[in-house]
Amino acid sequence: MLTLLILEFRKLFGSRSAKLALVICFLLPMIWAFAPRLGVLMQVKLLSGWQLPAVSLGIAIPMLLPLFIAVAVAEMIGTEVAQGTLAPLLLRPVDRTKVIASKLLAALGYPFVLVAATVLGALLAGIPLGFGAFQGGTGLGPGLFQGVGELTSSAAFAEVLRGSLLAAVMLMPVAALALLFGVLYLNTAAAALATIAALTIMRLLVVFPEAIQRILLTSHLDVYVRQGDLTQSLILLLIYTVGFGLMAVYAFDRRDV
Repeated sequence: MLTLLILEFRKLFGSRSAKLALVICFLLPMIWAFAPRLGVLMQVKLLSGWQLPAVSLGIAIPMLLPLFIAVAVAEMIGTEVAQGTLAPLLLRPVDRTKVIASKLLAALGYPFVLVAATVLGALLAGIPLGFGAFQGGTGLGPGLFQGVGELTSSAAFAEVLRGSLLAAVMLMPVAALALLFGVLYLNTAAAALATIAALTIMRLLVVFPEAIQRILLTSHLDVYVRQGDLTQSLILLLIYTVGFGLMAVYAFDRRDV
């Protein structure tokens, strides 16, 4: 199982789409650090390098990161089917469940890498602003960018770390959903399109009653900036992740590839 998992990670990060996504996530924060109208558009003046991760995640999460995840994870199945390498692997004495489970674990780890690249790029871009104590907030803690008074470097780091981990966790269901569609369609483009379409449709369901909105995946894609009790949101995100993951495993075990 460990060997399969390492192999899947190597294939995932060896793909051009994953490499391109990492480069973009790392370099985009450099733009926000020097964008002359950023403060006007966001109605906030950046005072510290600790605030750039929130800006970068806030811009990347609504569309870029889900798109990068959908394409790269869909390729984990679609590319192997197109190249004819998946069928020979399954003809070997390897448990099909272990094969798809290793792909699922690699897919679930991908959001953490993308978020880490985004935050690392943001922190490097924030060096000119400094990382000392400042009046305000990181955008990922109480009071968001306004804060609740002076924020120390250690407290700012804790807020950025907490927000980054929550951002990666809330993107895990997107990765599991992309893998499920990859198994169902056995085609990269179709699976990626289906994933983005599903997320878009869920966003459009804001016209439905609040009781329905509360159970939609897209209603919890801002959990990384929320404060207070996050138990309900995290449980729902876990249910989505496990549910999509189990469906992908079940479908793969019965899919003729």
